[in-house]
Amino acid sequence: MIKVGDSLPEVTFSLRKNGINSNPTTADIFSGKKVVMFAVPGAFTPTCSEAHLPGYVTLFDEFNAKGIDKVVCTSVNDAFVMTAWGDLHNAEHLIMLADGGADFAKAVGLAKETGTFGGTRSVRYAMLVEDGVVKILNVEAPGKFDVSDAESMLALM
Repeated sequence: MIKVGDSLPEVTFSLRKNGINSNPTTADIFSGKKVVMFAVPGAFTPTCSEAHLPGYVTLFDEFNAKGIDKVVCTSVNDAFVMTAWGDLHNAEHLIMLADGGADFAKAVGLAKETGTFGGTRSVRYAMLVEDGVVKILNVEAPGKFDVSDAESMLALM
C-alpha cells in the first residue's frame, strides 16, 4: 500500500467535462499542485452519495482557502457515471476522475475485490498530495467512514 512520502504511480484516468472526454495522467492532475483526493467504493452508493461526496462539495471553498489547488474524487466507475454523479451533487468545482479499470486503485494498493457485488473497487480513503507526493493518507477500516471525510481532512490542513 502506498504510504506518506511515496510518489503517486503514473496512471491514465478517464474524465468527462463539458461533454468532452479526456485521459489525464497522474502527472497531468498532480504535478506542481496541492491536491486533496478522496476515493469511494462506488458512485451512487449510500455513504458515498449521502455523506462523502457532499462533504467535499460543501467544504470546497474552505479547502481552496487553505491553499488546495484541486479537490479530486475518484472511483472505479466510468467517466459517464462519474460525470452524472457529480452533476447530481453540484460538484462542478471537483474533478470527478474515473478509474474504470481500477488501475490507480491497484497501483496504490488500495483496491479490494467485492466479487459479484461489483468486482474490483477502491477502498474508501482520502489523501493530500503535493506535487505528486503523498503528504497525508487516511484509509478507512472496512465499513467505516471516520477519517476520509471532508471535515477530517480539512482539520489536518
